Amino acid sequence: MAQPASTPGAAAQYTTNPPRELPTRRGTELALLAFAAFIVTSAFVLVQANQEQELSWSVVWYGLAYLTIFSIAHLAVRRWAPYADPLILPCVALLNGLGLVMIYRIDLAEAQRALAAGDDAAGNAPRQVLFTVLALALFLALLIVVSDHRTLTRYAYTAGLIGLVALALPAVLPSSLSEVNGAKVWLKLPGFSIQPGEFAKILLMVFFASFLVSKRELFTTAGKRVAGVELPRARDLGPIIIAAVACLGILVFEKDLGTALLFFGIVLMMLYVATERIIWVVLGVGMFGVGGVIAYSLFTHVQQRIENWIDPLATYYDAGGGYQIAQALFGLGTGGTFGTGLGSGRPETVPEAHTDFISAAIGEELGFVGLAAVLMTYLLLAMRGMRSALAVRDTFGKLLGGGLSFAIIMQVFVIVGGVTKLIPMTGVTTPFLSAGGSSLLANYILVALLLRISDAARRPQQPPKPKPQPQAPLADAHTVMVQRGQPLPGPADTPGLAAGGPNGSAENTPERGTQA
Repeated sequence: MAQPASTPGAAAQYTTNPPRELPTRRGTELALLAFAAFIVTSAFVLVQANQEQELSWSVVWYGLAYLTIFSIAHLAVRRWAPYADPLILPCVALLNGLGLVMIYRIDLAEAQRALAAGDDAAGNAPRQVLFTVLALALFLALLIVVSDHRTLTRYAYTAGLIGLVALALPAVLPSSLSEVNGAKVWLKLPGFSIQPGEFAKILLMVFFASFLVSKRELFTTAGKRVAGVELPRARDLGPIIIAAVACLGILVFEKDLGTALLFFGIVLMMLYVATERIIWVVLGVGMFGVGGVIAYSLFTHVQQRIENWIDPLATYYDAGGGYQIAQALFGLGTGGTFGTGLGSGRPETVPEAHTDFISAAIGEELGFVGLAAVLMTYLLLAMRGMRSALAVRDTFGKLLGGGLSFAIIMQVFVIVGGVTKLIPMTGVTTPFLSAGGSSLLANYILVALLLRISDAARRPQQPPKPKPQPQAPLADAHTVMVQRGQPLPGPADTPGLAAGGPNGSAENTPERGTQA
């Protein structure tokens, strides 16, 4: 039996080039984490040297706790998100470490003041370390449980419902269980307090991203033209109207301008990314402006915030007046370009310096250069998140990653803009810097989702397995079949076949066929 001839390219259809192995860049992440640890440790040493004129074991304790926390975080990313962006975690580590340094520095100043007055002072730095450990636990759990960010779309409406309930819960509770410093944004439980709105922010972003992916065509359909502008159809305005009403509800019941502005900005950003129509942004900003004017005319606390923003010195001694903002501005002016030095300023003169006004403390002791470096770190973190959102292949990941990255920048803008008197002051915390458990826990969940999206964006795609071309069985491929009742193929019809068969005799020819 003759062997089948090999066809050109037959072997090539079963072989493919192996995918190019992309570097995971985990070594780069480890080196940047080591650099962040060096900066944070040096900052701790400077604070101790300037405040107490000596070094104590507390520096070693805080340094070891910091190194342990982020070593575990690095190992978790290396194990469960090996292709994630190598700059996201180091940026978070640096911001969290600097926040811990400033909280510890303010604790030392408060302890000295309490010692002079004969009172006891409870430090916030140990509590911040504890919340960082709890945040790391949530971070690890999310990386392990959510192996693919696209699975979150299955629970989008559930996440939206839970987010709305969490957002509205402090508003319906009595003031004794929800109000702190005039804002009803807390849920005070025995032993601890929590801000549900921090977690509602992430849940609602998951819902909006999934909703906009499934209903995108409704928002891109133009309706009537008004003054030369194509407005969307009236029935498609429902989501943005609901978002506006929700923000106004926060203004009315919770007295929290910052949360309203933050949520509304995130919704508008995601609408614009999903539809690429600027009309949504124009309508949203206009509706928010109208709502702000109505709120100013109806509520005294909104009027007080505006007056403090316009001239904080005019209401310097009033209850709820501009004392806090004025002190923060004095501290920023004292810091100047390069600051007074870590441990050499007086940030404790600003009320709530360890939470809402921690950026003023940084500006006083590190100056404009130090505060600008911190803001650039936030910008780098958000840009890497946006880059991952652009690179990921699914639309849900693009919207969710863009919303998470924008939430960081929006929150920093709201709080730092209030501290520097660019916009009216609000009660939003500074991500990773401010003391507070709810903000830290929620922001580490946000970072875990960003790393998961980044891992999906940078992970090499496995090529599909090649499908072999269908071929005839080997026994049939070289057999000439002859139907019964038809003449057998002769020498002229079958190349290579002699008239009498292989032995020259017609009796050796098979009845049904012949071998080539």
